[in-house]
Amino acid sequence: MIDNGERPVEDGMELDFRTKMDYGSYLELERLLSAQRPISRPEHPDELLFIIAHQTTELWFKLLWHELLRVREYFDADDASRARKSLARVKHILRTLAEQWSVLNTLTPSEYLQLRGFLASASGFQSYQYRAVEFILGNKNADTLRVFEADPELHRRLTEVLDSDSVYDSFLGFLARRGHAVPAEIRNRDVRRSWTEREDLIPVFARIYDDSGSYWVEYAVCEDLVDLEDAFQLWRFRHLRTVRRTIGFKKGTGGSSGAAFLERALDLTFFPELYTVRTMIGS
Repeated sequence: MIDNGERPVEDGMELDFRTKMDYGSYLELERLLSAQRPISRPEHPDELLFIIAHQTTELWFKLLWHELLRVREYFDADDASRARKSLARVKHILRTLAEQWSVLNTLTPSEYLQLRGFLASASGFQSYQYRAVEFILGNKNADTLRVFEADPELHRRLTEVLDSDSVYDSFLGFLARRGHAVPAEIRNRDVRRSWTEREDLIPVFARIYDDSGSYWVEYAVCEDLVDLEDAFQLWRFRHLRTVRRTIGFKKGTGGSSGAAFLERALDLTFFPELYTVRTMIGS
């Protein structure tokens, strides 16, 4: 047989889709691929990159939110194995999100400046999915809801997240039901408030880490949560570095201080006790 460099169509492969669902219709590709609508005039050749990078991020945030809801549900059901499976997926999503900044980094300052004005006041700070993820991880701030007052439905959804337990709250409930001395006032706290470090939780985690053999499930989940936070912080850091290399220290399009605003986010932590306890281990 003469090798002409072609891969032949195999017998049995579906080729006629006049009455069958195909790949494009399942994924609704016509609708998905028509959602990139550059507004720069004349159209800037790099605006498509900018739009796709952010739309892709929102798709990953949608899956991130989906998985974090499952993590919380699994903790509430005392199903640590399934919670860990979803946490593993969350970590991979966050690593993918962090790596995506490298594509946006190919947009130089002069190129971005040419299309920045067309963004007007649009900003990633206004992403309701990102805000929902921050809320379910415990970084809650009721003031940020004002951004969504123009859309009552989004405002309602985020208010529900603000009023519900975080992943960490559910994990602490899981620990309490397994016999760990999580203080009752923590379990009954006002969940609308952003989580801040509680010294009375440190002995709970020190006990787990000092005897990981007896508390292997709890110990493994603690490390999963640390992995999650590290991955989230890497995403935040890559965001900061991308902004710095693209606009320096200019203000953000949404009116924030830009890089300085993002840098302050690096001081936020979802699970502070899981880092503090490392100083206590073995003491």
